[in-house]
Amino acid sequence: MASETQRVESFSDGVFAIAITLLVLELKVPPAGNSQLSTLLIRQWPSYVAFLASFAFIGIMWINHHRLFTHIRRSDHVLLVLNLLLLLGVITVPFPTAVLAENLGQPGERTATLLYSGTYVVIAIAFNVLWRYATSRNRRLLGPDVDATAVRQIGVQYSFGPLFYLVCFALAWVSVPASLVLNVVLACFFALPPAYLRRPSA
Repeated sequence: MASETQRVESFSDGVFAIAITLLVLELKVPPAGNSQLSTLLIRQWPSYVAFLASFAFIGIMWINHHRLFTHIRRSDHVLLVLNLLLLLGVITVPFPTAVLAENLGQPGERTATLLYSGTYVVIAIAFNVLWRYATSRNRRLLGPDVDATAVRQIGVQYSFGPLFYLVCFALAWVSVPASLVLNVVLACFFALPPAYLRRPSA
């Protein structure tokens, strides 16, 4: 029997695919016939860094979204709305990515980093709200064979998201590089399967 969430997952996958594809549009092709082509390509390094980082971030968000819906087997109106709010955050990622790429190493880099980190604060909150709702009320939206330990581990891992991304946001006022590095570290953290974070004791 097909899952009640099949259409939600298919639509969400499409949005993730569009968002991750839009990132490449920020990689500009230098004008043809320029003898300094290699220099112009090298000067675009902020765009390459922003593209690779955001590609990884959106990919990791897709992995986490897929992870959630392996447990969520039923949907209702509120879940659909919460999922749309999450996707709204995901589809906006190319914009702060473009702003960051354009302003790294420039006077506006702090503002660009605040926008970039702030976007992930909102997305982290959206992930938490969606998951908390799905697992509330005796887990009425979860499958009958749900792994309670996995559900708890996901909740613990996600609870760090909003706070740590707020740290990234605040850190941008002090050091843009440190804020961006912490963003990358957090992406790696959320790429880990929740079970990996709690190894069984010997």
